[in-house]
Amino acid sequence: MVAAGAALADEVGLANLTMGLLAERLGVRTPSLYKHVVGQDDLNRRIAALALSQAADAVGGAVQGYAGRDALAAAARSFRAFVLEHPGRYAATIGVEPSGPDDPVAAAGLRLLGAFTAVLRGYQIPESEVDHALRMLRSLCHGFATLQAANGFQWSVDIDESFEWLIAFADRGLRAV
Repeated sequence: MVAAGAALADEVGLANLTMGLLAERLGVRTPSLYKHVVGQDDLNRRIAALALSQAADAVGGAVQGYAGRDALAAAARSFRAFVLEHPGRYAATIGVEPSGPDDPVAAAGLRLLGAFTAVLRGYQIPESEVDHALRMLRSLCHGFATLQAANGFQWSVDIDESFEWLIAFADRGLRAV
């Protein structure tokens, strides 16, 4: 049911996902969904955990065997592709806070963070700067991908060329730390 909700969120947007719409998609009555989730907020949290886990798998798999700029490029491209392919489920991850260490959102979020932390190992980032570097990478990748998913780049310059420019810019910045 959560996977169906995530797929539907990708189609219609997270803001338009309702229990009624999901029930209709699944061919059941809305009250039947409450056997599986407490309500809309619970469904959205479960979609967020699924999305974080899938993004962690994608980014973690992409960086295997790479270091430095190659790992950075693989992680950034993989993350961007995930957001573009799954905009609704990715939207569920924004601002969701884990309820505790055993929350699936926490575990999946830490896995995704771990994949990006692995990228930073290819750079000589002082331990005291790692959190800042992670926030920079998240901001760059999230910002670019969500703007692209929302059709926010409407001028004539090639979007892929701009993304590669962003990767090169981040690489230069990480090398300068």
